[in-house]
Amino acid sequence: MKRMPLGNDGELEVSAICQGTDHFGSRVDYDTSAAILDRYVAAGGNFLDTSNFYAAYIQGFKGGESEALIAKWMKERKNRNALVIGTKVGCPYQDVPMGAGAKIIEAEAEKSLKRLGIETIDMYYTHLDDRSVPFEEQLEAMDKLVKAGKVRCIGACNIKAWRLEEARCVSRHNGFVQHACVEQRYTYLRPKPGANFGGQVSTNSDLLDYCRHRGLQLIAYSPLLYGAYVREDRPLPPQYQHPDSEARMKALRSVAEELDATPNQVVIAWLMHRGVIPIIGASRVEQIAENLGCLEIELSDEMMAALNQAGA
Repeated sequence: MKRMPLGNDGELEVSAICQGTDHFGSRVDYDTSAAILDRYVAAGGNFLDTSNFYAAYIQGFKGGESEALIAKWMKERKNRNALVIGTKVGCPYQDVPMGAGAKIIEAEAEKSLKRLGIETIDMYYTHLDDRSVPFEEQLEAMDKLVKAGKVRCIGACNIKAWRLEEARCVSRHNGFVQHACVEQRYTYLRPKPGANFGGQVSTNSDLLDYCRHRGLQLIAYSPLLYGAYVREDRPLPPQYQHPDSEARMKALRSVAEELDATPNQVVIAWLMHRGVIPIIGASRVEQIAENLGCLEIELSDEMMAALNQAGA
């Protein structure tokens, strides 16, 4: 699997595909999660995505399960130094309120370090854009963690381009660490105008242009729309149900058929071709095997043009 530099000075080297772990330790048991992680690493992957609150939103779980499972797996495999671990802060769980105040950032970093069983978080994200807390406070807290050696790089999630630029200016003015990447909802299909994802923020043309201009790495979550590209029992989320999606699905299926690939594989390959790091999830080993099949396909310029130009 291709590796690419990540970080303000390219200090991290991450695989071109990131493995999501949000249901590991909750809906996905340890043995299955470990098998998925093993398969991912065997294919050359080294970039894991988790969060302090995974999976408090699932009944019967309290948060921290994903981090704890990764810790157990790394201890058994003795492979911590071969991995890049990204985790997040900001969403509520247990007695921790929603927000990105300095005290929350610092306290949750310590908890994540302990649960993960590591000395340094490679990539630490704010999980949401907390506009109630000035960037000066958020970024100073992050900067302290970096200077203390507890965090290597920082990122942001679910944020608009103009807010990223505001954060960049604050960091530059104060000499704080700057964001190295942004993790955002992004897939091949485009949401209909005015689509609302609640607390999640979808990538748009402004963010894509900003990332290109500032050299900020875009990391895409939910790229496969929870199976909607390939499963008849999974309709497209309502935010994507409009004529533009019909045209783009037609182009996607045509390219997949030409390549003898699945639509999922083409979506992942399309994102990678555009320089985006997709986060792939899996609840079964068969799913990770299918997803990694994208590494065996190559999208021609003609195919990329057909995919990019489909729709309104």
